[in-house]
Amino acid sequence: MTHPVDVHVGKRIRQRRWLTGMTQQQLAQQVGIKFQQIQKYETGANRVSASRLWDIADALDVPVSFFFEGIEDAEATESTSNVPADLMGDKEALDLVRSYYSIPENQRRRLFELARVLSDVA
Repeated sequence: MTHPVDVHVGKRIRQRRWLTGMTQQQLAQQVGIKFQQIQKYETGANRVSASRLWDIADALDVPVSFFFEGIEDAEATESTSNVPADLMGDKEALDLVRSYYSIPENQRRRLFELARVLSDVA
């Protein structure tokens, strides 16, 4: 049975990996394990040991504390908002964010304003 903390840590690993554009295979190679183990970590099926989490944090260029951020708020946010708590765990959302930040700043600002107007109308 998976523990909610293991699931949260796994989601944060996947989130950071996607944001950096790294594949499971690339992360696994940097950490010195097989990509299937990364898959198991990301789903929470396997727990990440402290030393392995340290190596993953180093490979993803974040402090170890990154993987625990938002753990207290995850359930509360999901139940009180129409935005899922694991928004950044959604590959499509991460691709959208990555694409958004690749747009030149002046155009990005106009796109942001358009999105705000559209969300107010909906």
